[in-house]
Amino acid sequence: MLRMFSWIRSSMRRFTEEKIIPYTFTLNDGPMLFRDMLKTNKMYQDGLKLEGNIPGFRMSIGRSYLVFIGLWHIIILPVSIAFHPLLAKIDCHLLILMAILFTGMFFATYAMFKEYLIDKVALRIIQNAWENHFPHFDYTLHAKEVAKIYSEALEKEVPHKNMQLYILDRLVEAKK
Repeated sequence: MLRMFSWIRSSMRRFTEEKIIPYTFTLNDGPMLFRDMLKTNKMYQDGLKLEGNIPGFRMSIGRSYLVFIGLWHIIILPVSIAFHPLLAKIDCHLLILMAILFTGMFFATYAMFKEYLIDKVALRIIQNAWENHFPHFDYTLHAKEVAKIYSEALEKEVPHKNMQLYILDRLVEAKK
């Protein structure tokens, strides 16, 4: 049973990475600037809202709605078919209230879906930029540390032209 859930989870991740993201997002092929990568990484590590703050991608709202409506129907149609005999006997006033509830759930879950996709794309963009700017440091091990060092550099008002050297020096010092 656990193996089946892990297979479903990996299949959903692969489907998201290979089909949904390329369909809903337009990604820039060019490399991300160093200071943009630092700013974006800090925002991502701090858990801040990323939509509209990350250069290098554009989301098609219409396509994201189409994908979400398709996924919503994959889930809601079997449930509504299974409970149709019960729903047919319910008072119409209660059905109106249920329709309002499901409409609210639709838009709330769309907002979560949209944030999830933006976080996935942002992570992909940050990791690609990381490979370009910090090829000798693993992202998963050093991303939080770089965000912290970047915050310290901003507090100390380190000039942008010296930022990369400052961060690399601090990373090397921490490795010793």
